[in-house]
Amino acid sequence: MKKIAFINNVPFQMHDGETILSFARRHGGEDRIPTLCDAPNLKPFGSCRVCSVEVALRQDGPAKTVASCHTPVLEGSFIYTDSPKITRLRRNIIELVLTDHPLDCLTCEVNGNCQLQSVAARVGIRSVRYPKGANHLDRAKDTSHPYMVSDLSKCINCYRCVRACDEVQGQFVLSVAGRGFESKIIKGADVNFADSTCVSCGACAQACPTSAISDVFQSKAVIAEAKTRTVCTYCGVGCNLDVATRNGTILSIQAPFDAEVNQGHTCLKGRYAFKFYNHPDRLRSPMIRRNGKLEEATWEEAYDYIAKKLINIKKEYGPDAIAGISSSRCTNEENYLMQKFIRAVIGTNNIDGCARVCHSPTALGMQRTFGTGAATNSIADIQHTECILIVGANPTAAHPVTGAKIKQFAMRTNNLIVIDPTKTELAKYAKYHLQLRPGTNVAVLNMLLYFIIKEGLADKQFIENRTEGFADFKNNVLDLDIDELEKISGVDLELARKAAIAYAKANAAMSFHGLGVTEHSQGTFTVMLIADLAMITGNIGRPGVGVNPLRGQNNVQGAADMGVQPHQGAGYLDITNPEIRRNYEQFYGVDLPTEVGLKSTHMLDAAEEGKLKALWIMGEDIAQTDPNVQKVRRSLDKLDLLVVQELFETETTKHAHVILPGASFLEKNGTFTNGERRVQRVNQVIDPLPGTKADGQIIVEMMNKLGYKQPDYHPKTMLEEISQIVPFFKGIKWEELGKNGKQWPVQENGQDTKILHKETFKLGKGRFYYFDFAESKEIEENGEVYPFIMTTVRNLEHYNCGTMTRRTDNVAINSEDIILINPNDAMHKAIADGDKVQVSSARGTVQMKAAVSSAVKPGILSTTFHFPEIMINNLTSDVLDSEAACPEYKVVAVDVEKIEWQD
Repeated sequence: MKKIAFINNVPFQMHDGETILSFARRHGGEDRIPTLCDAPNLKPFGSCRVCSVEVALRQDGPAKTVASCHTPVLEGSFIYTDSPKITRLRRNIIELVLTDHPLDCLTCEVNGNCQLQSVAARVGIRSVRYPKGANHLDRAKDTSHPYMVSDLSKCINCYRCVRACDEVQGQFVLSVAGRGFESKIIKGADVNFADSTCVSCGACAQACPTSAISDVFQSKAVIAEAKTRTVCTYCGVGCNLDVATRNGTILSIQAPFDAEVNQGHTCLKGRYAFKFYNHPDRLRSPMIRRNGKLEEATWEEAYDYIAKKLINIKKEYGPDAIAGISSSRCTNEENYLMQKFIRAVIGTNNIDGCARVCHSPTALGMQRTFGTGAATNSIADIQHTECILIVGANPTAAHPVTGAKIKQFAMRTNNLIVIDPTKTELAKYAKYHLQLRPGTNVAVLNMLLYFIIKEGLADKQFIENRTEGFADFKNNVLDLDIDELEKISGVDLELARKAAIAYAKANAAMSFHGLGVTEHSQGTFTVMLIADLAMITGNIGRPGVGVNPLRGQNNVQGAADMGVQPHQGAGYLDITNPEIRRNYEQFYGVDLPTEVGLKSTHMLDAAEEGKLKALWIMGEDIAQTDPNVQKVRRSLDKLDLLVVQELFETETTKHAHVILPGASFLEKNGTFTNGERRVQRVNQVIDPLPGTKADGQIIVEMMNKLGYKQPDYHPKTMLEEISQIVPFFKGIKWEELGKNGKQWPVQENGQDTKILHKETFKLGKGRFYYFDFAESKEIEENGEVYPFIMTTVRNLEHYNCGTMTRRTDNVAINSEDIILINPNDAMHKAIADGDKVQVSSARGTVQMKAAVSSAVKPGILSTTFHFPEIMINNLTSDVLDSEAACPEYKVVAVDVEKIEWQD
């Protein structure tokens, strides 16, 4: 039966548990009740009292004044939103606020978009009756930070900034000091923004109802002509962005509150690191290398040059002498076109993408165990879980919005488990941190599985009904020498036992894993053991559980979905299966190659051996990001043709014969698929820079140049094509994706899927696999000469090779790669914090600054890889994952010595 409450004597249906404010807004819009301290992504607070209403239990009965933001609505109650008493109360409150607020509205950056201004008008303020007396108008403006700005003379003490920092980001930078009239917002220990621990997410600036806290882009100003909703180009979270523009120029970015992915939150990369789009370094013309020098050319000249070269190479050496590497920075549609170009036009399966060097073990491992190589659940399920296990990931740096949600979970529940060789930010909040030696993931996961079985915590019903292979798996696990695994990994047995019990006893447990799992010689096996953990405890197919890879780049998931791999076409279909290949051939209208192609890590071997003659790279800088870059460069220099589509000149373009200037995500339409399988619209914000083209259009024009008819690039028509060949895209239509996209598989009627494997796995039953730990060849072959293990990570401010972020003010916050060394090792090596060191491996040396830190254990070094000036990948090895051929970036045998700084 419907429950009713009354607003101004008019009946409306109510929902159990909702507040009066949400009830009134649902039946009258945002303006029905004015507020100052309320924000869509913050908990009710009740400090301003502007949202006060009168509530009576019967019509014309005695009424009580309450704050509507945190008062539950009662069935049958009568709510009066604008009674004379309430109107007087609100006016009085606002007048008091204005006595301590600058009345410089016409020159204020938020004029026309100031909530204080709007509320003052809403309650009918025409004058202020109270004398000014003492005030805070002389507070100094803080412009110390590259992005964040504060002018606390405009502060109204609503606490929204403090709550945003606490409740959304979980950073606790802002607080209130002083009492009564002397109370004020402070940063840290009353320092400026630059000296505080602010992570520049901008949540406080977006929450602030005035201009007390803002940013250098004046993102709350109303000077924009348009706001365009699109999706961030950085990590795999897939944050929605509202981009403000005027006269074809991007002014600022904010995060929409109605975005299901990020709910009004984003990190400094998404919100502030956009100035690369029109940086002077942007490529603005095709370039052809003539007589050893790159020269500007017309598009037609570039296409003619490429076509001639490709035709001759294909004629002389065959199509398998040509290969392509696609991009996870590009849209689904562009990746689909790239693999179609290589397969249907060139005639080879030599197509791969950057997933090869990051999450290829995830796709392969989960396909083997579950049948589908993608996240089983949604990030929103964090609200429904009781335990979170993070393996080999640092989400607060690499996936900041998801990281903030996990951090909030950890603070709320104290049931977070972290398996990582580094004491990450989340490890500090973890109940159990298993700080293993890099490369021993298999050993540690086997320990957890051993204890789950020994403690009798396996979910027998799930195992019996939903899985196969458990009996042999169990026997192998129980035969383990558990003490030996403790010695191998460096993880205390009792700590591992407690973590295993915590994960297994939770009614719902989620796991998240990152590149600290996949970029190992046993990466695929590690993913499969994480899947074993989920199955042995029944944590599959319902809310708050599952195996959830944290995808590194914005469209790693989508690129793989679109067929950017040498063994599977679009939709993960086996290209060696004659029936499947016949379907592709009928759809594309050409004969297709029958053999599995080269993986990207093997393409370079083929180039060095002289077997691969031409390589087309779209949006990847493999000469910086691939391991053992000296070998990469040698391989690239042996090619007869290297074509690179890029935004900027990179380490890879230095070796190119042809460079084609592409368009950034702000300059194109398409879709990205985030780490939870959510396909979202990327909407063009501005026109491509003069001389540049959308990467999809470049591929289309080249396909036509080589005689294959392909319509011009547009996501609507491309999705119509893709939905016919990719089964789980069957119901995806450009015009129906809406603001928040859809999670595949999407049925033909448009119904999407939040949770996979609810009743059955794609394989029918989930499959248990057992694997023994095996030491990395890198340690076996080089460990004696190079006694330290170096592992690579990301930092918050930069993204992979930093091609884009290094051309923003993020460099003012973080401007170099630094290597972390344990205090004991630093003492033995006579290295002090800030010293210059030389790090050496069997491949080469680099020189960089050291930071002495207890975040790493003795014998372990950790560093980022964002800056080509240092080129960390001079050190990394050719060791690959045994199954997916993903490089082992996380285990590098090195030595380190102090050297002197040179002027």
